[in-house]
Amino acid sequence: MKKSKKTVVKEIITHFNAKTIMLFLLDAAVISFSFFIALSLQNNFDLSLNLLERFIREMPIVVFIYWIIFELFGMYKSLWDFAGLEELIKGVIANSIATLSSYFIVSMAFENHMELGFYITALFIASFATIIVRLFYRLSRIMKKYFIYEEKKNRALIIGAGSAGVLVLNEIRRANEFDTDVCCFVDDDEKKQGKYIQGLEIAGTTKELEDIINERSIDIVFLAIPNASKEIITKLLNRISETNADSKLFPPFYEVVSTSRNQEVKIRDVKIEDLLGRDEIKLDETGIKGLIDQKTILVTGGGGSIGSELVRQIRHFNPLKIVIVDIYENNAYDLQMELARLYRTNAVKHQPEIIVLIASVRDEKRMDSIFNEYHPDVVFHAAAHKHVPLMEKSPKEAIKNNVFGTYNIAFLADKYKLEKFVLISTDKAVNPTNIMGATKRFAEKIVMAFNKKSETDYVAVRFGNVLGSNGSVIPLFKKQIESGGPVTVTHPDIIRYFMTIPEASQLVIQAGAYAKGGELFVLDMGEPVKITDLAEKMIKLSGFDPYTEIPIVFTGLRPGEKMYEELLVNLDEAHKTDNDLIFIEPNHINGFTLEILDDFKARFKEDIDVLDLKELVKIIIPEYKEI
Repeated sequence: MKKSKKTVVKEIITHFNAKTIMLFLLDAAVISFSFFIALSLQNNFDLSLNLLERFIREMPIVVFIYWIIFELFGMYKSLWDFAGLEELIKGVIANSIATLSSYFIVSMAFENHMELGFYITALFIASFATIIVRLFYRLSRIMKKYFIYEEKKNRALIIGAGSAGVLVLNEIRRANEFDTDVCCFVDDDEKKQGKYIQGLEIAGTTKELEDIINERSIDIVFLAIPNASKEIITKLLNRISETNADSKLFPPFYEVVSTSRNQEVKIRDVKIEDLLGRDEIKLDETGIKGLIDQKTILVTGGGGSIGSELVRQIRHFNPLKIVIVDIYENNAYDLQMELARLYRTNAVKHQPEIIVLIASVRDEKRMDSIFNEYHPDVVFHAAAHKHVPLMEKSPKEAIKNNVFGTYNIAFLADKYKLEKFVLISTDKAVNPTNIMGATKRFAEKIVMAFNKKSETDYVAVRFGNVLGSNGSVIPLFKKQIESGGPVTVTHPDIIRYFMTIPEASQLVIQAGAYAKGGELFVLDMGEPVKITDLAEKMIKLSGFDPYTEIPIVFTGLRPGEKMYEELLVNLDEAHKTDNDLIFIEPNHINGFTLEILDDFKARFKEDIDVLDLKELVKIIIPEYKEI
């Protein structure tokens, strides 16, 4: 694409900043001085007036040619803090070309000019001088390291004695903000044991990690093993969390970052997701592309935690339109601005049309008009009330949103002959003990009943708690820790299954691609997590000691809350899909029909007593047992 004059001028101004101009002037001085030294050496320091006149006449041309060659070789763009052999070779070549070019141009310009021998001598001196100038900052740090002892605040070790480990070491030594002295490396390669890297011993393997941390009084452990799986990293992080040391990570691990020598090494703090991580989810992109490519996708609850991540994931598969429906305008607006920024800053060949609509799934007429206008091909129904204690206090709202709202969207999917309808369900629907779980099981039955009578493929996807979603324990614990505690946990032994928001959203889309109609997909949530352990780890990651600096208070189980979540995947009955994390559970709807829902709607009144309402729900959802 042709650049405008304004853009070109801006790029020139940006390139020729104060630092670059200073380097230009410094090069001019260094090159002139180098050539003067060469002249002196060539003539045994006996400089006649004639020699000096020829020297002064030729030097402006020489300096100008050096500037041009150095610019062409990127000598004013390289980050010389990170210079290696490649930059040194490039510097020598640039000096050689500049010197020889200067000789040939000067010899054509002036009949009486300096000899080639003078220029060859100058080449060696100028090469050394111009490269030393660029390495001065790095050399000064090395000299400071060996001759000036500076006590650092933290003692560290690096796990991984490979190229990533060396990059991390160099970055720690380069960047003042770390205030860290690296003591040693740890690596599982037996051949490296007892050897040294840049003066630091490879002190052992990860089998002895805790002992090394304690013996050497390590404050920070840097993990620099980018090829390790998330499972291995997670185990190491959990072991480190049991010591008094903090952890920091070198990507890739979640996010892969280029490790070009001209780029700063990115080392980040450990997140709670890292301590619960699994290996990256592998998606069947061909199947998902068939579900989404060049189609109109509607996401209800699209501004929420799961809904918004569904939108982010869907956009990677070339949809024609994404229709985002949400009742809460702030979340929807934030997502709209985020997507606009993403498409503005990243050149995308096929940009889908993003439509953001404020509407409630309860409003039949409004939703009908949306379906009629945009004619979606696929709907992901994520709109729901999900907070267990709040819904215990407002059960009618749970029914209006989770039951009647689901019915409205499912009905319209049939009316407008959509290809697929995907309901986002929850583990709380398994033998529910609260009204929220009961309404989600109700929604599952509605969807399956529609599947029996419609050409549209209806499916439901169940999963457990999502790390970082609105109302989950992670944001709550973060706020409590930031305010100095206490961190509140309902019971010391309560456990839950967890999954990250991107994991859950990707698997939901994958399940939608697998769907043929009538399936109840269940996502494998991995091993359950004790909430008390989660609270302790978050406090440690924040730099505090649990129970002493930040207290943990046990408040008692809330209304409708289970101590242990039901095992989501019954391997004796579930069918495995092509994805190891997605199963299909037998879905028994116990003779439920849409006529039963009609009867329920007729008996549901605004003034109905809460106890009567719950008894009415139990007739339809007999597995609903209050605790």
